Amino acid sequence: MSEPIKHECGIAMVRLRKPLGYYQEKYGTYQYGLNKLYLLMEKQHNRGQEGAGLACVKLHADPGEEYIFRERAMGSGAIQEIFEAVHRTIADYPQPSGADAAWAAKHLPFIGELYMGHLRYSTTGRSGISYVHPFLRRSNWKARNLTLCGNFNLTNVDEVFDYIVGHGQHPRRYSDTFIMLEQIGCELDKENQRLFDRYKKEGLRGLELARKIEESLDIGHILRQSSSLWDGGYVICGMTGSGDSFAFRDPHGIRPAFYYVDDEVVVVASERPVIQTAFNVPVQQVRELEPGQGIWVTPAGGLNVRQIQPPLNYAACSFERIYFSRGSDADIYRERKQLGRLLTEPILKAIGYDLENTVFSFIPNTAEVAFYGMMEGMTEYLAQQKIRLIREKKDSITDSELQQILNRRVRQEKVAVKDIKLRTFIAEGNTRNDLATHVYDITYGSVRPGVDNLVVIDDSIVRGTTLKQSIIKILDRLRPKKIVIVSSSPQVRYPDCYGIDMSRMGEFIAFRAAVALAKERGYDDVLADIYRKSKAQQGMPKEVVVNYVRELYELFTPEELSAKITQMLTPEGTGAEVQIVYQSLEGLREAIPGYPGDWYFSGDYPTPGGNRLVNNAFVNFMEGADEKRC
Repeated sequence: MSEPIKHECGIAMVRLRKPLGYYQEKYGTYQYGLNKLYLLMEKQHNRGQEGAGLACVKLHADPGEEYIFRERAMGSGAIQEIFEAVHRTIADYPQPSGADAAWAAKHLPFIGELYMGHLRYSTTGRSGISYVHPFLRRSNWKARNLTLCGNFNLTNVDEVFDYIVGHGQHPRRYSDTFIMLEQIGCELDKENQRLFDRYKKEGLRGLELARKIEESLDIGHILRQSSSLWDGGYVICGMTGSGDSFAFRDPHGIRPAFYYVDDEVVVVASERPVIQTAFNVPVQQVRELEPGQGIWVTPAGGLNVRQIQPPLNYAACSFERIYFSRGSDADIYRERKQLGRLLTEPILKAIGYDLENTVFSFIPNTAEVAFYGMMEGMTEYLAQQKIRLIREKKDSITDSELQQILNRRVRQEKVAVKDIKLRTFIAEGNTRNDLATHVYDITYGSVRPGVDNLVVIDDSIVRGTTLKQSIIKILDRLRPKKIVIVSSSPQVRYPDCYGIDMSRMGEFIAFRAAVALAKERGYDDVLADIYRKSKAQQGMPKEVVVNYVRELYELFTPEELSAKITQMLTPEGTGAEVQIVYQSLEGLREAIPGYPGDWYFSGDYPTPGGNRLVNNAFVNFMEGADEKRC
């Protein structure tokens, strides 16, 4: 999108199933797992730009030897920073001549069999190195150590917090990440204690007892007990100090997870094509972790893929497909093209079906695939027009006329390119606004002034700030007759609460347009009523809360809202007529049928916590506290 919203987190996990010497012999390096983790993380760099971290567990460390290693860093260059730090640590360790993979496995830091990586983008406003995953819970018992990372957001942190405090725990921070770590850690402790009591009665002692516990941990039971209260969207990954590794997806399938298994590795990542690329495997061999399903590998390398929680109403996130995930995925590429193709008729209507005098383009690059679909739709329409014209003339058509008809093309140009990124040290309001108009530059001569319509497609329009401050102004310099801005996704009307930083009502131009229309048409009482009913639900159990914000949107048609959005985003002094065209909700569902999680557009939240948080966001807006997270 022309004004990017913050991304969400990404996860990567690599579990080697062979001794390190195997990878040294076959691939020429005992750092095979570390190198593959780097590839998985770099290929998902789009998902996290605030920080990154990795963790490694060794399987065969002796008492007195470190077996869990972690590195974290902040900033957009965090991936490079953490891997450079890891390689420096390895290089600085004294190595005897003739050191082989077996020696490295025993002595070198960050050389192990279990790897886990995380890319972070905060969705809660909390930042700092202490919030960068993986998180680590230490113990002198290997099987009680836990490192955890994830792509998630819980909507009922208060409920889970009260539950674990009620059972005697004392979380160090009021955060879903810390609470999940402590909750899983508590169940891990209980499972360890249960096995300790059992095997001690059988006469086991010392290291023999500890190793028996490590071999017998029931990861499925631990995850099942831990997650029974969780409401939200999540994929979590974890490793124990004794060598269990696991990943678990929420029962609604809101957040994505994919895995690949062969006799050498078990791999988990947030996106399918990154696994395909990193391991050079066909799409058919990469499986999607199903809703409520977990995958875990035992210290001995045994694989389990089982149901942890029963699947609930399937609500895989559609915004993943529109914007966040990599377009190199075969299915996502096809879906984004279809989103563009389905806009053919509303765009034709907006330009009065005048293809001859219309230029098509896209902003930004993430909208390029939808642009291809839009162009295919226009080309198909033009082909039908050619057939109609030829049939009308029948035998009377001349060669010249036929050639003229056949030569007609849908016109496309690269009319705008991103030029600069504004620096934060430019603080003066007027100066910043003036410079914002130069974020994009135009290709002069690509549009015939006063004659051509200009159609520009974007993948979504959330806030509209860049449209108003920059894009429309710069496109208007080409002096087109009409500017049509097209969004390949529907109007973003509702906040997210499952792991994407879209939590404040006032951020959405569709919501601001609805409020403005309500006030213009004398519906202030409706706004007050929605506020009263939403306020009254605060403190009620999430299961009984109703999304009353829907009532605001029911007052207007999508076309009325689009017209108001157009009015609000058209800069003063614009010479061209401007129209904004949105994808319909029906079009979204047709293009992406396998991902019904469209609460951003429909308000159909998949979990009870979603309804509670959207109402809280509306209350915050009405009370002038919209800076609060929902």
